[in-house]
Amino acid sequence: QVQLVESGGGLVQAGGSLRLSCAASGGTFSSHAMGWIRQAPGKEREKVAVIKWSGGATYYADSVKGRFTISRDNAKNTVYLDMNSLKPEDTAVYYCIVSMRGRFDEYDYRGQGTQVTVSS
Repeated sequence: QVQLVESGGGLVQAGGSLRLSCAASGGTFSSHAMGWIRQAPGKEREKVAVIKWSGGATYYADSVKGRFTISRDNAKNTVYLDMNSLKPEDTAVYYCIVSMRGRFDEYDYRGQGTQVTVSS
């Protein structure tokens, strides 16, 4: 059973930074992809950033390009999301996701979520 353990959420002022981490375990990880989606109250779920383990190709939502950076640590099977220049509209629950087939457009597992709150 794949398990995803997220950390790093919190409260930050607009313009500040946060780093989210997600460690995956319990599966056979080789050609997968990991990333983040977010859900804010009253808004549609949004795919934020995804990285393919093989090759490192990335996807970013237009709303975070230039501000967020996704990276991975192969040895720890961990994905990171460095969020800079945070805006109040970035406030949401951020969920770590895993696509076992390494796709950007689907995922098989989702973490429990971590709250990110950006105050104005």
